[in-house]
Amino acid sequence: MTQNHYNVIVVGGGISGAALYYELGRYTDIHKIALLEKYESLATLNSSGSANSQTMHCGDIETNYTLEKAQSVTRTAKMVEKYCLQHGYENSIMFSHQKMAIGVGFEEARFIRKRFKEFKPLYPYLELYEKETIAKIEPMLIYDEHGKERPEEIVAMGAQGQWTTVNFKALSDSFIDNTLKIEDKVTDIFFNSEVKYIQKLGSMFHLETVQGHHFTADFVVVNAGAHSLYLAHQMGYGLDYATLPVAGSFYVSTKKILNGKVYMVQNPKLPFAALHGDPDILLNGYTRFGPTALVLPKLERFKSGTYLDFFKTLRFDWHIVKIFYDLLKDSDIRNYIVRNFLFELPYVRKKLFLQDARKIVPSLQEDDIKYAKGFGGIRPQVLDKKNERLMLGEASINTKEGIIFNMTPSPGATSCLGNALRDVELICEYLKCRFDAAAFRRELTDDEE
Repeated sequence: MTQNHYNVIVVGGGISGAALYYELGRYTDIHKIALLEKYESLATLNSSGSANSQTMHCGDIETNYTLEKAQSVTRTAKMVEKYCLQHGYENSIMFSHQKMAIGVGFEEARFIRKRFKEFKPLYPYLELYEKETIAKIEPMLIYDEHGKERPEEIVAMGAQGQWTTVNFKALSDSFIDNTLKIEDKVTDIFFNSEVKYIQKLGSMFHLETVQGHHFTADFVVVNAGAHSLYLAHQMGYGLDYATLPVAGSFYVSTKKILNGKVYMVQNPKLPFAALHGDPDILLNGYTRFGPTALVLPKLERFKSGTYLDFFKTLRFDWHIVKIFYDLLKDSDIRNYIVRNFLFELPYVRKKLFLQDARKIVPSLQEDDIKYAKGFGGIRPQVLDKKNERLMLGEASINTKEGIIFNMTPSPGATSCLGNALRDVELICEYLKCRFDAAAFRRELTDDEE
């Protein structure tokens, strides 16, 4: 038992767990750290390159962010950027493309112009593009299949020369590799180690895996995606929360269409991301369109099982009924859910998806795209039963008893180092360990000493 005791155990080897593991190793005096990963390698679920849009969300072109949220997100995004620059990961893990948010039609164009004025002070590099400039940067946005200019007004706010794209699977691997290089510490990784349950006995946490291995720890952080809440419920925490697993699918182009990232104006009524086009760094820059949004009764995409886990985590009751009723009584949300369900049906899905995608690329034809089989992940959207609402963004349960449970849908990958910082500070306070804040600021932020 003593050989499997650690000061801190991180459960989950996606981007969030790997980032926390790295910060614990590099910036604290905690001596023994372990990471338990369910599968045979890191980032096989939502952090894999095919499961997300590979976007570093800075808050500059995400039209559903408030100015306050944009300020928070851009700080954590800069941490990822500085980490990659520090280690020389330009054009291997982190990439640069043009990016823009487009407004199509009078109302959306007016929205973009107003938003540009509001956000320009926070992002001095932002530019406002009229139709003529857009045609030079992204000509496929302007011309239809006959080469004629689209009649609608179209305006964009965007930037060139910024770091926009990240292979989060490769980033996860780098966090682990750089942690394992640290000397005079025990930094262990256990793959194929699915945590069956966690129990606190006295001041120590006992963890047992499905494979029958036992571990103990003084502190535990669970970064297990949708399963974080499942494990929390087992221990009696977070019972006022439920998970709504939303799967996102994609279509990929059969040729190069866009030069960079093109996002649309978010409908404020819809809790999920608007359709966008991105150059896929794993597909030679071919454009990936998506995501769709489909509620699935399972906690992991493209993996067997986890249906029962979903129902256990949902804990269906009248609070859940009320949340679903409030969502579905709005015709915009109801139609969106039905349409996204149809996007998954063979024979009709491509034609329907094409109608939406043509708002970005008016000349797009059926032969230009195909359904991306095996692409997409599951975003664990959290339902707040107590307040009967759908929560957006990350959710964290800090029990203040030595264990934390994190659920991190988008932009959790971008915020991985920032979220890890929050947890590292809590861990060090609890264990009375030292956190080298000066080194962290120097290496990963623009903050002054």
